[in-house]
Amino acid sequence: MRRFRDSSVIASALLAVSLWLSLSAQNRIQPSIEFTVVPPASNGNPTRIEIIAGRVSGALPGQRIVLFAQSGEWWVQPHVGRPFTDIQPDSRWKGFTHPGTAYAALIVDSQYVPPPKMNELPEKGGSILAVATIKGTPVLPSPPSKVIQFSGYPWRVREAGRDNGYEINFYDPANAWTDQSGFLHLRISGRPGEWQCAEVSLTRSLGYGSYRFVVRDVSHLEPATVLIVGPSSKMAIELSRWDRPEDKNTQYVITPFDVPANIVRFIAPRGTLTHWMDWQPGRVTFQTVRGKPSKAGPGNIAEHAFTSGVQSPGSERISFNLYFLDSQRNPLQRPVEVIIEKFQFLP
Repeated sequence: MRRFRDSSVIASALLAVSLWLSLSAQNRIQPSIEFTVVPPASNGNPTRIEIIAGRVSGALPGQRIVLFAQSGEWWVQPHVGRPFTDIQPDSRWKGFTHPGTAYAALIVDSQYVPPPKMNELPEKGGSILAVATIKGTPVLPSPPSKVIQFSGYPWRVREAGRDNGYEINFYDPANAWTDQSGFLHLRISGRPGEWQCAEVSLTRSLGYGSYRFVVRDVSHLEPATVLIVGPSSKMAIELSRWDRPEDKNTQYVITPFDVPANIVRFIAPRGTLTHWMDWQPGRVTFQTVRGKPSKAGPGNIAEHAFTSGVQSPGSERISFNLYFLDSQRNPLQRPVEVIIEKFQFLP
């Protein structure tokens, strides 16, 4: 019996030593960061967005990545309101960044508060467990942008990702095309977490005049889907419920958006609709009617004229932008397709 007790004591001691050695080895593993996807080196651009990715070793649960891009100073990425990138269970991470000449990734604990920008990167210590930097990849000559013909005009298809200040979206040029009838198709393709959007823009400014857009039924769009039609984000027709299933699905807008009088919302019914925008100096009138009439008449759905804050022609381009909101409440579930039958401009 005594011999059995001695064996048990020895086994327990050996197990304790083994655990201690294992923990000691873990403690000696210093967290580190590796880059696997590096964006091109470029000057800062507030709207263009790129993917950056990598893996870590030695990170513990609850720790995260903070990204910076260098454009003069080091700027937190993708922006101040979204400064953290999660580390996945397989130790990989994938984030978004605006262009920079160099990029940095930090492993930080839950106490770290990233600054919006800084002259120099911090050193390892305290809440910062690892720091890695890398130069942007060489910029290769870009192939010509895809251009399609629609309603007698050339339209440039967007390829680059975009950060509009509150949403980050990526675009696939294959998601914009015209069919045998000459109708423009825009699509959001992919799957949850990997959606690719679509946008086309005129290759030149048309300036003041009357614009007509014939759009197939979009009443089926999910609450997170957005279709914006207009010369710029400052003045547009926006078809979306903005993540609220119970809300109205269309609005006329001009900037600044925080002025209640600059947004007019209404319910656009099922079926093909024609949207008009008559843009004149100091005044823009929007109108939405059923069907596809050749001339604007009395509005039978909605009509509104803005006479304050109307932009003047310049570098604006009429565009059709189909994208989605990064919604936690109503995330996009299925691919989306919309059809614009006709665009018309009368000076």
